[in-house]
Amino acid sequence: MTQSVLKRLAALKTLPTADLKNQWRELLETEPPTFNRAYLESRLAYRIQELAYGGLKPHTLARIEALGEQLERGKGAVRKGKLNDRPIVGTRLIREYEGIEHCVTVRADNFEYQGRPYKSLSAIARAITGTQWNGRVFFGLKSQRKAS
Repeated sequence: MTQSVLKRLAALKTLPTADLKNQWRELLETEPPTFNRAYLESRLAYRIQELAYGGLKPHTLARIEALGEQLERGKGAVRKGKLNDRPIVGTRLIREYEGIEHCVTVRADNFEYQGRPYKSLSAIARAITGTQWNGRVFFGLKSQRKAS
C-alpha cells in the first residue's frame, strides 16, 4: 500500500464521527447510515482502497451476483452455507507435523503435495500421518469442534 493510503486508513480511527460522516458523503456520494462507528470506519477503509487500487474483479462480481440470485430463489444449499468453501486456487497450506513442514498447493481440481496430485486434503493428511484425518481440520481450515 502506498503511504498516503496507509495514512488515510490509520486516520480513520482518530477522526471524530462527524468527520467520518463527511468523508462518507465525499467518497460514497450518499448520506451515511446510522450504523455504529466501526461500520463507518470499515466501509470507508474499503472505499479508500477501492478508489486507490481498483474494485473487485468482474468474475468476482459475477459470482456474488449469482449467489445473490440463488439466495433470492431460495436454493437450500446456499441458505445452509454449503457454498464451495475450498481455498482459492494457488493458496499454499503449510502444516508442521512431527517437526517436518508440509506444504500443499490448492489447484483448480485437486491439491498438490510433494509434486503429486491428491483429490482431497484428507488423503494428504493420511499420507503425512498414516492415520485417518479430516483434512480441513488437519490443515487448520476448520476447528476440531466443528468437524464432528
